[in-house]
Amino acid sequence: MPGMRQHSGGTPLTDWSTVDEYFIDALVPQDEALLAARASGAETTLPQAEISPNQGAFLHLLTQLAGARRVLEFGTLAGYSTIWFARAVGPEGHVVTLELEPGNAAIATTNLERAGVADRVEVLVGPAADTAERLAEAGVEPFDLVFIDADKPSNPVYLAAALNLTRSGAVIVIDNVVRHGEVVRPQSGNPAVAGVRKAVEDIAAHPDLDATALQTVGIKGWDGFVIARRR
Repeated sequence: MPGMRQHSGGTPLTDWSTVDEYFIDALVPQDEALLAARASGAETTLPQAEISPNQGAFLHLLTQLAGARRVLEFGTLAGYSTIWFARAVGPEGHVVTLELEPGNAAIATTNLERAGVADRVEVLVGPAADTAERLAEAGVEPFDLVFIDADKPSNPVYLAAALNLTRSGAVIVIDNVVRHGEVVRPQSGNPAVAGVRKAVEDIAAHPDLDATALQTVGIKGWDGFVIARRR
């Protein structure tokens, strides 16, 4: 890759997947339920779109560090990340995950049952923005952490919904914000890039949000997260 830095020994730092695999093998043990959920992603409408194992462990730790007991997830797919969240909130916690496609929701439900966490997860099927609006209208208890990982052009809509469903101290994470570097090209014409950039602008302009972004490389290529916290 042009411009790729080298370490002092002169070896190009290109083998991102191998480095990921090293840390996953060393630090991120996965049981059969997680492995099956990840494999079943191939049966969803977006094969291989789920987060990587080390990203799942990161979100698990972030949930625990935030003391989150109620998690809202935009985008379920096979439920791989959902299992990480459900295990992080514990038996007394609750995860609500929003999925557009009934087929994906069915796969996720099977995976959640296999993982033994179905009793603490609610899978809601339908357009996520509409479902989130109904949750707000119903006056549900505010969420402690929101993970936005659905259709990227709708990121600003999901961010607004997250702000409507959280309170002071809540954490909001938006996935896939780097887009292989395309995020810096405002005229790219990619609706996903436009959705990311608008969400970033909205976060920067919001008086009650502190935020940063972290680039990631590895199994999922070059991408990253935005992490925000309500003051």
